[in-house]
Amino acid sequence: MTHSVNRRQALIGSASLFVAATLPNWASAATRDPRLIVIILRGALDGLGAVAPVGDPDYLRQRGGLALQTSGDKAALPLDALFALNPALPTFKKLYDARQALFVQAVATPYRERSHFDGQDVLESGQPIPGLVRDGWLNRFIAALPARGVRASGEGLGVGATAPLILRGAAPALGWAPQNIAPASDDLASRLLDLYGQRDPVLQKALAEGLHVEVLARDSGMGGDQRPRGGLDSVAGMRQAAQGAARLMRAPDGPRIATLSFEGWDTHVNEGPVGGRLAQLLTGLDGAFDELQGGLGDIWGATIIVAVTEFGRTVRINGTAGADHGVGTLALLAGGAVKGGRGVYDWPGLADSKLYQTRDLTPTTDLRAVLKGVLAEHFEAPAGILATNVFPDSAAVKPLAGLVA
Repeated sequence: MTHSVNRRQALIGSASLFVAATLPNWASAATRDPRLIVIILRGALDGLGAVAPVGDPDYLRQRGGLALQTSGDKAALPLDALFALNPALPTFKKLYDARQALFVQAVATPYRERSHFDGQDVLESGQPIPGLVRDGWLNRFIAALPARGVRASGEGLGVGATAPLILRGAAPALGWAPQNIAPASDDLASRLLDLYGQRDPVLQKALAEGLHVEVLARDSGMGGDQRPRGGLDSVAGMRQAAQGAARLMRAPDGPRIATLSFEGWDTHVNEGPVGGRLAQLLTGLDGAFDELQGGLGDIWGATIIVAVTEFGRTVRINGTAGADHGVGTLALLAGGAVKGGRGVYDWPGLADSKLYQTRDLTPTTDLRAVLKGVLAEHFEAPAGILATNVFPDSAAVKPLAGLVA
């Protein structure tokens, strides 16, 4: 794992490298030291291809060549009487069996159109419609948390080449990305800090924070010439990103809230839920779960991982062996702090008359309810803050209870 911070991010400031923030002291959350990792699956995950309703009488007819099989060498992994898991997710299945993972099926944000740009805007901004703000709900959550003391490295972490919208805003946070640039010598870093201190104190602070992340990475064992492997939409790249996040979060002075973004989930053509593109993507996601569980060590028990996507895909297969943009989809939760071993859903069914606009899985759970439930129970966040600061105009969306062990 490379330990270098993306220095270009440090030089262009807060839009691409963030600085420190402080975390809460809400009741027992302070003693439990809760951790949160949000994984964004960009491109619209086919939730029916990841967690399949094999017990639904209309499933095989509707899904055709995208249907998972319940027997054979690559059979789906049973979860309950209705659902089975894609065989590319064995780590998630182990966590599920250990009651450390759950799935939420037929979930969606308030967005009901099919634009990736707008869908991701709503997913990350936490607003009911796109285009309202340019900051993210996770950043606003960090900003709302009461301080529990000064921490040199901050509490928020964005893994990737650029800052995702979900983590942009008034509350600064750290940024880290595997990349090919060789680390600067201590002498060069000192000279740059001195230069910026004389000309641009704000840029000096950003550079100092970036260099601090580099030290954290090196001290966490991410030294050596380990370059990015295949991009963050590859199996190796997803593992690498998760490994880096885990090591940084496990450090005594490391961040406590992180977000990772994985691209490539727009499976219009040759989706291949078993042996194809979707299977490859799910293998990478499963590897990320594996790296996070192993890498977080003794803080795994205080961790919740939430994997989310902007919207789903059509129920029926299209003419190119894929699925088009849909509405209802899937959220996955894992971690030692998850009350798992179950599915959370109000299943609408796949009969023609039950589909949204006669083509999509009808959403029955608001994704904001899931996220609010995690924040409310894991961090003991007040409902008022969640309904106004974090997810504005969402008082009618109640936090989903019982997600946290």
